[in-house]
Amino acid sequence: MTSSQADDQTTAPDHRPDTPDNPQIAADFPTVLVVDNGAQYAQLIARRVREANVYSEVVPHTLSAEDILARKPAALILSGGPSSVYAEGAPGFDPELLEAGVPVLGLCYGFQSIAQALGGTVSKTDTREYGSTRLEAIGSTSVLFAGQDVDQVVWMSHADSVTEAPAGFSVTARTPGAPVAAFESPEKKIYGVQWHPEVGHSERGQEVLRNFLHHGAGLKDTWTTTSVIEEQVELIREQIGEHRAICGLSGGVDSAVAAALVQRAVGDQLTCVYVNHGLMRQDESEEIEKAFGAATGGAKLIMVDAEDVFLEALAGVTDPEAKRKIIGEKFIRTFEKAQADIIAESRHDPEAKDVKFLVQGTLYPDVVESGGGEGTANIKSHHNVGGLPEDIEFELVEPLRALFKDEVRAVGSELGLPDEIVWRQPFPGPGLGIRIIGEVTRERLDLLRQADAIVRAELTAAGLDRHIWQCPVVLLADVRSVGVQGDGRTYGHPVVLRPVTSEDAMTADWAQLPYDLLSRISNRITNEVDGVNRVVLDVTSKPPGTIEWE
Repeated sequence: MTSSQADDQTTAPDHRPDTPDNPQIAADFPTVLVVDNGAQYAQLIARRVREANVYSEVVPHTLSAEDILARKPAALILSGGPSSVYAEGAPGFDPELLEAGVPVLGLCYGFQSIAQALGGTVSKTDTREYGSTRLEAIGSTSVLFAGQDVDQVVWMSHADSVTEAPAGFSVTARTPGAPVAAFESPEKKIYGVQWHPEVGHSERGQEVLRNFLHHGAGLKDTWTTTSVIEEQVELIREQIGEHRAICGLSGGVDSAVAAALVQRAVGDQLTCVYVNHGLMRQDESEEIEKAFGAATGGAKLIMVDAEDVFLEALAGVTDPEAKRKIIGEKFIRTFEKAQADIIAESRHDPEAKDVKFLVQGTLYPDVVESGGGEGTANIKSHHNVGGLPEDIEFELVEPLRALFKDEVRAVGSELGLPDEIVWRQPFPGPGLGIRIIGEVTRERLDLLRQADAIVRAELTAAGLDRHIWQCPVVLLADVRSVGVQGDGRTYGHPVVLRPVTSEDAMTADWAQLPYDLLSRISNRITNEVDGVNRVVLDVTSKPPGTIEWE
C-alpha cells in the first residue's frame, strides 16, 4: 500500500463492527481472496497483493464455492500447500470457481489443483525442486512474464509436477524438474505457476503478481494509504454519529493511529484513556504522556493509575491465557469507569451525548491469531480480541482491523504522526505481564524493566532500531540457575533475548545481532540487574515459535 498519486474466539458479535471476513469493511475496494490450502505463506500472499495496491483477504479452502463467490471477489489466488493433489484428504477444489468468470491464479499446490480440475496431468516425478531454481520463460507472449527476462531465479518447493497442461492452455515457463512450470489462458482468465512468487527469493515474483492483478484481472491501484484513510474516516463518522467515544491508548503505533483516525473523523467527540496497569516498561508512562499531543492530533487525554487493581487480579496466576483474559477484562472495566466519569463531568450539559464507543488498535494479525479469521486456528488470544469479556457494554470501533502492521505505519505517516510513534517497536497490550513466565509480581516486574531498558538502550546506541522488528526480553521467573558472581555462588533468574525480523508479525526470523552487541548486553544485565545471572538468546523462527513467549 502506498500513498495515493494524483490519479480462540472473538467477543459477542453484537459489539463487533464488520470484520476483515466481511467485505463491508472494505466496501469501496475490489477484493482479491487468497484461498489458503494450508500454505506457510498464505498471509504473505495477501500482503504482496496489497503491496500491489489491491485489497486482499485470506479465506480457508473449506469455504464452499458458493460462499466464496457470494463475496463477489475481483480475483482469486489459490495458495500452495503441503499435500499432493491426488492424496486422500488433500484440500478440495471446486471446479465451479473456474467457471464463474472470476480471474484465478494458482500457486504451487493451487497451480496443480487447477491443472487436475481442468484435465491436465499431475505426476510424482523423479526430480524434486526445493529452494532457488533457474526458470526459463517460453513462448512469444505471456501475461505473467510481460516485461521480464527470459531467465530468472524462482523459489520452488514441490515433489509433484504438472506434466501436461489442460487443453487450451499455453505453457509459458519450464525448469529442469518441471516441464510445465507455468501456464495461462487469458481467454478464461486462468493462470498458474509452480513456484512461490510471494517470497523474496523469487527474483521477479512481485512483477508476476502485479501482472496477474493489473493485466490478467484488470484491477486498478485502489488500495492506497490515502484511500484507506478517506474510507475509514467516512465509516467512523457513520458508525459513531453524534455519540462520544473513548480510545484505549497504549502508546504504541496501533492505538495511536486508531486514535488519530477517529480524531480526524469526529474531533472532540473522542477522549483517549491511557491506563497505567503497572506492566509498562521503564519510564514508558511519562514518555507516552509527553508524546501524546503530537501523536493523536490534539485529542483529550485521561491518565488512569490502575497498577494495584491489575497486580491484585494477577496475583497467583501463571497460565498465559488466563493472564491475557484477566488483563483484557480489567482494561474494559477501567474504560467503563472512565466512561462513567466522563458522563458525570458533563451531566449538566443538556447537549452531551452518551459515551457509547470504545476505539481499539486491533490489527488483522491479531484477529487471525485469535481464531477470528474464517477457518483459522486460535494460536493465542490477543487482549483486545479473545481477551475481552462477553458482557462488554461498549460498541467497538476498530479502524485498523483489516490492516497489517506495515500498512498501519504507512497510515500513521500519512496522518502526520511523529517517527518516534510510527516506528516504535511493537509492544503487547498486556505489557510485561506476558513476558514473565510465572506469576507477575512487583519485584519481578522491576527486575524485568531494568533488563529491558538495558537491551533497548544498547539496540538504539547500535543504530538497530529500524533493522529489527522487536526484541522482547523475557524473564523466566519460575526458573533459577546456578552462577558465580563476586567469587560467590548465586542462584538467579535467566532472561531471554528474543530479537526478531519481520514484516507483519505473521512470520518472523530471529535477528542475527552482532556478537559484540550481545556481549555488551549480557555483561550489563548480569552486572547491573540484581537477581539475574544468565542471559540466553532465542534463535527460533515463527513458525514454529511465536514472537512472544506467552
